[in-house]
Amino acid sequence: MRITLLIFLLLSTLLAREKVFVVERENSALAVIENHKLRNEIPNMHNFNHAVVKFIENDGYAITRDGYLIKFDPLKEKKLKEVKASQSAIGFTLAKDFVAVANYANKTVEIFDRDLHKLQTIKTGSRNVGIKTYKDYLIFAAMDSDAIWVMKKISKTTFDRFGVPHKKIFFKKVKVIENAGEVPFDAMINKNLYVVGFFNSPFVGVLNLDTFEYKQVPLQLEKRTVVLKVPHFGFWSIMKDKFFIPAVGDNKVFVFDKNFHFIKAIEVEGNPVFTSLSPDRKFLAVTFSGKKFPIVQIVDTKSLQVIKRFDFGGMVLHVRWSAEEPLLYISNNGKSEVIGMDTRNWQKLFSVAVPKPSGIFIFKY
Repeated sequence: MRITLLIFLLLSTLLAREKVFVVERENSALAVIENHKLRNEIPNMHNFNHAVVKFIENDGYAITRDGYLIKFDPLKEKKLKEVKASQSAIGFTLAKDFVAVANYANKTVEIFDRDLHKLQTIKTGSRNVGIKTYKDYLIFAAMDSDAIWVMKKISKTTFDRFGVPHKKIFFKKVKVIENAGEVPFDAMINKNLYVVGFFNSPFVGVLNLDTFEYKQVPLQLEKRTVVLKVPHFGFWSIMKDKFFIPAVGDNKVFVFDKNFHFIKAIEVEGNPVFTSLSPDRKFLAVTFSGKKFPIVQIVDTKSLQVIKRFDFGGMVLHVRWSAEEPLLYISNNGKSEVIGMDTRNWQKLFSVAVPKPSGIFIFKY
């Protein structure tokens, strides 16, 4: 057994092509984990209380609670540039020619180029969430006006006095879904379907971005408890033939088919926060809030049954599956550690000390 483990660790070291970037929630820093060890920290990242990190090509970007958009080099592990996008930002999305930031406090969506030069300010009069892209569309939900906005990217080429062409992009509003649902809080996108969750409505909204047809899909909510941490949607909850949607204020994960016909409500231990699919789509990891913060449950996506339960103590804020190894990373904020679980036997393989960790983000190279 020990020889097998040593061989596995050696092969993992030789073949590792991913870096794990972990938000240090109270330390204004990004921890860098590679080959199961802490190798670096990127400091001076502002208020990282609810930070989000994303990658495109060899560029890394982060958005901070106090509204900074930061560009960094994930290969050299170095901060490159920052701009103040707002007083309070909640999310962003990346494309080959722009970065779009959804803001809370300024009630705007800000558009930047990849080098963080501002291109456009979109005034919405609302806090904005669930920002996504599809083809030439930019889609987001206006939290305070119960609406979904669809903006279309327009490209224009101008020439300077030397005859050099310059491409300029901006976004034009093409569709607004009014009265979509009460208080949208997050969204996921799968191909042409934009799926938005609502804090005060017993349904999810599904917008077809090819036809702009909108429908409300009921959720079988029974008891509603106090929500201590709002669930997060994301592409990590989408299979080829299933959607997994965490309930708001109920101990359930809803399962729908690709046409949004109801399949099942999986009973889980607490109010779910993250539902994260393994790369092979065999397992779904579920995290919770409140008294159930230390718990992670594993759902078999074929039987749709809970098959594993782990109590890590402390407060689990995030999980992330490795794409290169049979590993599930667990961010245990309460114990200041990131745990690596071997998903072949569901045993703890390693632990890395990281001060007050939260979000886990993987850069593949």
